[in-house]
Amino acid sequence: MIGPSASRPASASLRPLGDRLELVLGGEWRITGEPPRWTPPAVASKPSALVCRLDDAIFWDSSLVFYLTTARTWCDGQKILFVSDALPANLIALLAQLDRAVATPRKERAIGMVSLVGIGAQDLVQQFTGISHFVGECSISIVRLARHPRRFRWKDCLNEMQQCGAMALPIVSLVSFLVGVTLAYTAAIILRLFGGDIWIADLIGLSVTREMAAVMTGVVLAGRTGAAYAAQLGNMKANEEIDALSTLGVAPVDFLVIPRMLALALMTPLLALYANLLGILGGMVIALSILSIPPTAYWVELVSAVDFSDVTTGLIKASCFGMIIGMSGCLRGLQADRSAAGVGKAATSAVVTALILMVVADALFAVIFNILGW
Repeated sequence: MIGPSASRPASASLRPLGDRLELVLGGEWRITGEPPRWTPPAVASKPSALVCRLDDAIFWDSSLVFYLTTARTWCDGQKILFVSDALPANLIALLAQLDRAVATPRKERAIGMVSLVGIGAQDLVQQFTGISHFVGECSISIVRLARHPRRFRWKDCLNEMQQCGAMALPIVSLVSFLVGVTLAYTAAIILRLFGGDIWIADLIGLSVTREMAAVMTGVVLAGRTGAAYAAQLGNMKANEEIDALSTLGVAPVDFLVIPRMLALALMTPLLALYANLLGILGGMVIALSILSIPPTAYWVELVSAVDFSDVTTGLIKASCFGMIIGMSGCLRGLQADRSAAGVGKAATSAVVTALILMVVADALFAVIFNILGW
């Protein structure tokens, strides 16, 4: 709002007016300038009111409105009457409008179903784009290291193979044996009704070698190794170690990602093969104790039902699951925020991403192997 033009700087003076205070405002008030700030008056006794009046030669905009709002807020806190009758009508209207805007809380607009679907779709596209870019970077890095194998850090790869392979044997042993026991118990209940006790070897052999060994090994490594990779790389990113590698001209994918992915791709099939043995052993224990099937008969029936293609199917799945786990852990670690909370979120996201991709890959493998007749 503009009054008569004035060349004087903005001024605000307080004058005693009986038991009241008079606030006289003049000069040129511009929001882009340096208008005076409200300063509470230093008086011996509290005045009964604050009377506001504009000088004849004044130019004002919204800066004057904010100034008067601050003065009125002080008056309300001091229980002093704020008198604005002498102010122009348009200025009084702006003050009232500002009061209504402050007094009325803004209602947060609820997100509708369509918006939620759109946000979810947008997030899904971003996640897919990020995974695609990372897979492309890993593929380029593999080609580059294949051309120059001396650049590959074999020592780091062997260390990771020990961490994700030999160190994971206890938990893989426990889970695989108990999975075999659980499957055998479930199968024994049904097979005993039809007199097909010996078929428990077929069920355990095919389910463990084709599915359960690879899947359970992948689940164990996703929670154990994938989360560890995400936490390690996330911590390195928070400490700016990855930025230091990039500054030195070292590609983080070559230095950090490929050795971990290769270690998991090599060790997961070996762990799955070991899980096959433990799962079959768990089924054999239940067959002997519940169905009174001797181990020799169990083994003969198992060998007649399970062939090399079944074992190969599980090993192929396990190798793919290992690469998925390594990729998910490294991807989420490199995407982590530079904070402790970001590292924790990255570890959780790595496990979730690995499990989802493993389920999708398992479904694709089932279709492909069915077409190939495996």
